Amino acid sequence: MQVLITGGTGFIGRRLTRRALLRGWEVNVLTRDPGGARAQVLAREGARLVPGDITDPSALRKALEGNIPELLFHNAAWYELGIPRRSQPGMWTVNVEATETLLSLAAELRRPKVVYTSTTTALGDTGGSTADESFVRRSAPITFYERTKTEAHQVALRHQAAGERLVIACPAQAIGPGDHSPFGRLARLYARGLLPPFGWAREAAFTFGHVDDVAEALLLVGERGRVGEVYFVAGDEMTNREMLEHWRTVMGRRMRFIWLPRPLALAQSALAAPFLRWFGMPAFLSPEVVRSSYVSFRFRSDKAIRELGARFRTAEEAWEQTLLEEAGRFRA
Repeated sequence: MQVLITGGTGFIGRRLTRRALLRGWEVNVLTRDPGGARAQVLAREGARLVPGDITDPSALRKALEGNIPELLFHNAAWYELGIPRRSQPGMWTVNVEATETLLSLAAELRRPKVVYTSTTTALGDTGGSTADESFVRRSAPITFYERTKTEAHQVALRHQAAGERLVIACPAQAIGPGDHSPFGRLARLYARGLLPPFGWAREAAFTFGHVDDVAEALLLVGERGRVGEVYFVAGDEMTNREMLEHWRTVMGRRMRFIWLPRPLALAQSALAAPFLRWFGMPAFLSPEVVRSSYVSFRFRSDKAIRELGARFRTAEEAWEQTLLEEAGRFRA
């Protein structure tokens, strides 16, 4: 099978590309930096690099017309919390406008089946319940990233309603070594003994899926997913309190976490954000990150497990493997 993957050099995309190659597929990866280290690693593993930017309609058309893929994975997105206001138009272009352009081109050319990687974040806070694919958003987006992915999800639903060959996959919080999300960066600091023992939003809940399981589930969506359907590829639930206690157990640490009240956590993050940006780092500790922590993001993957044969390790297993590998990388 010939496939085209956008976002193939990203955190989830690299695993998606490699697993597609292991299936013996002919894999084309659209990348704006074919000479970059990540792209070159994939090229050595057998991927064909297709130069092009997801925000360039002519490059997208050329990629779709030139390779005639049987399956298109639209996995590219800008994921970052706490971005400055000046960066918001760029995130909107990548996450919303490029999705509209690519899905419209795929429909016009009538060639590939498309798997769009959305996110359970596009559905928002579940209010304490564990939601399936019938869940409808009940609350306003908290972060700008959430706003863009909510709109992009609606774009994809409109294309599905038009009868296009489109399947929507919604990962929850994908974790694993090399994760660049706030969860990943904080876990990396903790694994290396550099994270102060402070936490917030103790009873907030998230659904965690190991990145390898998520990538495999996305391929199963492409292979077996029914056109017109939405599949959560989410994993397992855990509260922040349970997560940090598990981190402590995995790493053999005695010191317990101190839970900050919300106003103090917001004040601390407001001081940290400009400091991180000053040193050229994403503001993975910022008021937006803290505000987005006070949620219940509980989702189940029963449909993907039942229909596609997807499998997800527990949140405990996923975090243990992530922390130990991050610690091993640091020692190496």
